Amino acid sequence: MDPRVLLLPLRIGQFILALIVFCLSCYVVDKTDGWISEENFMVFAGLWTFLLAVPYLTLCTKFFPDAAHKYALLAVDAGTMIFWFAGFIALGAYLPPPPGCDGSVCHSAQAVTVFGAFEWLLFACTTGMFIMALARERRNSSSKPPAAMEVQAHV
Repeated sequence: MDPRVLLLPLRIGQFILALIVFCLSCYVVDKTDGWISEENFMVFAGLWTFLLAVPYLTLCTKFFPDAAHKYALLAVDAGTMIFWFAGFIALGAYLPPPPGCDGSVCHSAQAVTVFGAFEWLLFACTTGMFIMALARERRNSSSKPPAAMEVQAHV
């Protein structure tokens, strides 16, 4: 099975989870007056993902191939994965354990942590798929230099 078949469903899942995290994080930030910096970072991660990262990673490869350089795509995918990892770990370390969590704000923050962990997992999958595709491309490429670098014999 071609791994590219899984890419679109993974991107849709990333978009939906980012939107959920963004909305829940905005709720928590509103109720706490923004004093939880970890939650503010999760607002950024959700906004970054559903407004910039997923649309770029999905649409550029299909409609704007000149803007879809393979290393730029890898940087956006891996960078977003790092954002989610840092966000859900920091927020999870800040929150109290479940028995000590009272009220909808604390429960919402815990939900943000769990959804952030799943979002990180999805980005880890897509980044891994991308790295494997790059390695396969590198392994299958010939040792011959690109045509632009070949010397013209008849000049």
